[in-house]
Amino acid sequence: MIRAVLFDLDGTLADTAADLGYALNVQLQRHGRQALPMELIRRHASAGTPGLIKLGFNSGPQDHNFAALRSEYMRLYEDNLCRQTTLFPGIAELLDTLEERRLIWGIVTNKPQRFTVPLVKQLGIFERAGCVVSGDSVPRPKPHPDSLCQAAKELAIEPEQALYVGDDERDMQAATAAGMPKIIAGYGYLSDGSHPENWGAPIINYPAQVLNFL
Repeated sequence: MIRAVLFDLDGTLADTAADLGYALNVQLQRHGRQALPMELIRRHASAGTPGLIKLGFNSGPQDHNFAALRSEYMRLYEDNLCRQTTLFPGIAELLDTLEERRLIWGIVTNKPQRFTVPLVKQLGIFERAGCVVSGDSVPRPKPHPDSLCQAAKELAIEPEQALYVGDDERDMQAATAAGMPKIIAGYGYLSDGSHPENWGAPIINYPAQVLNFL
Protein backbone atom coordinates (compact mmCIF):
# COMPACT_ATOMS: atom_id res chain seq x y z
CA MET A 1 0.00 0.00 0.00
CA ILE A 2 1.41 3.38 -1.03
CA ARG A 3 1.54 5.78 1.92
CA ALA A 4 3.77 8.51 0.47
CA VAL A 5 4.81 10.07 -2.82
CA LEU A 6 8.38 11.30 -3.20
CA PHE A 7 9.40 13.69 -5.95
CA ASP A 8 12.66 14.62 -7.59
CA LEU A 9 12.97 18.41 -7.60
CA ASP A 10 14.44 19.70 -10.88
CA GLY A 11 12.40 18.56 -13.86
CA THR A 12 9.75 16.77 -11.81
CA LEU A 13 8.35 19.02 -9.09
CA ALA A 14 9.79 22.36 -10.17
CA ASP A 15 10.66 23.83 -13.55
CA THR A 16 14.09 25.21 -12.70
CA ALA A 17 15.65 25.17 -16.18
CA ALA A 18 15.33 28.91 -16.83
CA ASP A 19 17.37 29.83 -13.75
CA LEU A 20 19.90 27.03 -14.23
CA GLY A 21 20.32 28.24 -17.79
CA TYR A 22 20.52 31.91 -16.84
CA ALA A 23 23.42 31.20 -14.49
CA LEU A 24 25.22 29.14 -17.14
CA ASN A 25 24.81 31.81 -19.81
CA VAL A 26 26.07 34.55 -17.49
CA GLN A 27 29.10 32.38 -16.80
CA LEU A 28 29.69 31.65 -20.48
CA GLN A 29 29.59 35.34 -21.33
CA ARG A 30 32.04 36.10 -18.52
CA HIS A 31 34.43 33.71 -20.23
CA GLY A 32 33.92 35.27 -23.66
CA ARG A 33 31.68 32.50 -24.93
CA GLN A 34 28.30 32.72 -26.60
CA ALA A 35 25.13 32.08 -24.63
CA LEU A 36 23.39 28.79 -25.36
CA PRO A 37 19.75 28.41 -26.44
CA MET A 38 17.49 27.75 -23.47
CA GLU A 39 15.91 24.75 -25.17
CA LEU A 40 19.33 23.09 -25.39
CA ILE A 41 20.07 23.82 -21.74
CA ARG A 42 16.65 22.49 -20.76
CA ARG A 43 17.46 19.09 -22.25
CA HIS A 44 20.57 18.87 -20.04
CA ALA A 45 19.13 20.31 -16.84
CA SER A 46 18.67 16.96 -15.10
CA ALA A 47 22.39 16.28 -15.41
CA GLY A 48 23.00 18.85 -12.66
CA THR A 49 25.97 21.17 -12.39
CA PRO A 50 28.49 18.68 -13.87
CA GLY A 51 26.29 18.19 -16.91
CA LEU A 52 25.82 21.91 -17.44
CA ILE A 53 29.55 22.60 -17.09
CA LYS A 54 30.17 19.85 -19.63
CA LEU A 55 27.62 21.38 -21.98
CA GLY A 56 28.96 24.91 -21.70
CA PHE A 57 32.70 24.35 -21.37
CA ASN A 58 33.25 20.72 -22.40
CA SER A 59 34.90 20.23 -19.01
CA GLY A 60 34.44 17.26 -16.71
CA PRO A 61 35.60 16.27 -13.22
CA GLN A 62 38.84 14.93 -14.68
CA ASP A 63 39.79 18.30 -16.18
CA HIS A 64 42.00 20.81 -14.37
CA ASN A 65 39.55 23.71 -14.73
CA PHE A 66 36.41 21.85 -13.69
CA ALA A 67 36.49 22.61 -9.95
CA ALA A 68 36.87 26.36 -10.52
CA LEU A 69 34.13 26.41 -13.16
CA ARG A 70 31.84 24.43 -10.89
CA SER A 71 32.38 26.78 -7.94
CA GLU A 72 31.81 29.83 -10.12
CA TYR A 73 28.62 28.37 -11.57
CA MET A 74 27.25 27.45 -8.16
CA ARG A 75 27.79 31.00 -6.88
CA LEU A 76 25.99 32.42 -9.90
CA TYR A 77 23.11 30.01 -9.53
CA GLU A 78 22.81 30.72 -5.81
CA ASP A 79 22.43 34.43 -6.63
CA ASN A 80 19.67 33.68 -9.17
CA LEU A 81 17.94 30.76 -7.52
CA CYS A 82 14.30 31.62 -8.08
CA ARG A 83 14.08 34.31 -10.76
CA GLN A 84 11.75 32.31 -12.99
CA THR A 85 11.46 28.92 -11.28
CA THR A 86 7.91 27.70 -10.72
CA LEU A 87 6.13 24.47 -9.94
CA PHE A 88 5.26 22.53 -13.06
CA PRO A 89 1.66 23.01 -14.21
CA GLY A 90 -0.53 20.61 -12.29
CA ILE A 91 1.89 20.03 -9.40
CA ALA A 92 0.13 22.42 -6.99
CA GLU A 93 -3.18 20.65 -7.62
CA LEU A 94 -1.53 17.24 -7.24
CA LEU A 95 -0.03 18.17 -3.87
CA ASP A 96 -3.43 19.44 -2.71
CA THR A 97 -5.04 16.15 -3.73
CA LEU A 98 -2.39 14.07 -1.97
CA GLU A 99 -2.93 16.03 1.22
CA GLU A 100 -6.71 15.69 0.90
CA ARG A 101 -6.19 11.92 0.70
CA ARG A 102 -3.93 12.10 3.77
CA LEU A 103 -0.92 10.89 1.81
CA ILE A 104 2.50 12.20 2.78
CA TRP A 105 4.70 13.72 0.09
CA GLY A 106 8.34 14.69 0.11
CA ILE A 107 11.31 15.71 -2.00
CA VAL A 108 14.42 13.68 -2.79
CA THR A 109 16.96 15.46 -4.99
CA ASN A 110 20.65 15.42 -5.84
CA LYS A 111 20.63 19.22 -5.57
CA PRO A 112 22.86 20.44 -2.71
CA GLN A 113 21.06 21.52 0.45
CA ARG A 114 22.33 25.13 0.11
CA PHE A 115 20.10 25.40 -2.98
CA THR A 116 17.32 22.96 -2.16
CA VAL A 117 16.05 24.44 1.09
CA PRO A 118 15.90 28.13 0.03
CA LEU A 119 14.38 27.19 -3.32
CA VAL A 120 11.65 25.02 -1.81
CA LYS A 121 10.93 27.75 0.73
CA GLN A 122 10.60 30.36 -2.02
CA LEU A 123 8.19 28.05 -3.84
CA GLY A 124 6.07 28.10 -0.68
CA ILE A 125 5.94 24.34 -0.10
CA PHE A 126 8.75 23.68 2.39
CA GLU A 127 6.53 23.52 5.46
CA ARG A 128 4.12 21.15 3.71
CA ALA A 129 6.73 18.58 2.70
CA GLY A 130 7.04 15.53 4.91
CA CYS A 131 10.76 15.42 4.16
CA VAL A 132 13.32 17.21 2.02
CA VAL A 133 16.43 15.12 1.33
CA SER A 134 19.24 16.76 -0.64
CA GLY A 135 22.16 15.22 -2.49
CA ASP A 136 24.64 16.11 0.23
CA SER A 137 22.34 14.94 3.05
CA VAL A 138 23.52 11.35 2.53
CA PRO A 139 26.88 9.67 1.84
CA ARG A 140 25.97 8.70 -1.74
CA PRO A 141 23.45 10.57 -3.93
CA LYS A 142 21.34 8.99 -6.65
CA PRO A 143 21.74 6.59 -8.47
CA HIS A 144 22.56 5.06 -5.09
CA PRO A 145 19.49 4.37 -2.92
CA ASP A 146 20.73 6.21 0.19
CA SER A 147 18.60 9.34 -0.20
CA LEU A 148 15.39 7.42 -0.90
CA CYS A 149 16.02 5.15 2.07
CA GLN A 150 16.70 8.23 4.21
CA ALA A 151 13.40 9.76 3.11
CA ALA A 152 11.51 6.59 3.99
CA LYS A 153 13.22 6.54 7.38
CA GLU A 154 12.26 10.17 8.06
CA LEU A 155 8.65 9.41 7.12
CA ALA A 156 8.65 6.26 9.31
CA ILE A 157 7.64 4.02 6.41
CA GLU A 158 9.24 1.21 4.44
CA PRO A 159 10.72 2.05 1.01
CA GLU A 160 8.13 -0.13 -0.72
CA GLN A 161 5.38 2.05 0.80
CA ALA A 162 6.53 5.13 -1.14
CA LEU A 163 6.20 5.97 -4.83
CA TYR A 164 9.10 7.88 -6.40
CA VAL A 165 8.58 10.24 -9.33
CA GLY A 166 11.62 11.40 -11.32
CA ASP A 167 12.74 12.42 -14.79
CA ASP A 168 16.24 10.94 -14.96
CA GLU A 169 17.57 7.41 -15.32
CA ARG A 170 19.46 7.84 -12.04
CA ASP A 171 16.12 8.37 -10.30
CA MET A 172 14.85 5.04 -11.55
CA GLN A 173 18.10 3.27 -10.68
CA ALA A 174 17.97 4.64 -7.14
CA ALA A 175 14.34 3.60 -6.69
CA THR A 176 15.07 0.11 -7.99
CA ALA A 177 18.00 -0.26 -5.60
CA ALA A 178 15.81 0.94 -2.71
CA GLY A 179 12.97 -1.43 -3.59
CA MET A 180 10.67 1.54 -4.14
CA PRO A 181 7.91 1.73 -6.78
CA LYS A 182 8.69 4.36 -9.41
CA ILE A 183 7.31 6.32 -12.34
CA ILE A 184 8.96 8.56 -14.92
CA ALA A 185 8.00 12.22 -15.28
CA GLY A 186 7.87 12.33 -19.07
CA TYR A 187 7.06 16.04 -18.92
CA GLY A 188 10.45 16.75 -17.34
CA TYR A 189 13.97 17.29 -18.62
CA LEU A 190 14.56 14.15 -20.67
CA SER A 191 18.00 14.56 -22.21
CA ASP A 192 19.07 14.04 -25.80
CA GLY A 193 19.61 10.37 -26.48
CA SER A 194 17.79 9.17 -23.38
CA HIS A 195 15.48 6.19 -23.70
CA PRO A 196 13.03 6.33 -20.79
CA GLU A 197 11.10 3.43 -22.26
CA ASN A 198 14.08 1.28 -21.19
CA TRP A 199 14.20 2.53 -17.59
CA GLY A 200 11.82 -0.08 -16.26
CA ALA A 201 8.99 2.19 -15.11
CA PRO A 202 5.73 3.64 -16.44
CA ILE A 203 5.93 7.09 -18.06
CA ILE A 204 3.46 9.85 -17.21
CA ASN A 205 2.90 12.93 -19.36
CA TYR A 206 1.41 15.24 -16.73
CA PRO A 207 1.45 15.31 -12.90
CA ALA A 208 -2.17 14.30 -12.27
CA GLN A 209 -1.39 10.86 -13.71
CA VAL A 210 0.53 10.10 -10.51
CA LEU A 211 -2.87 9.48 -8.93
CA ASN A 212 -3.38 6.47 -11.21
CA PHE A 213 -0.59 4.64 -9.38
CA LEU A 214 -1.81 5.09 -5.81
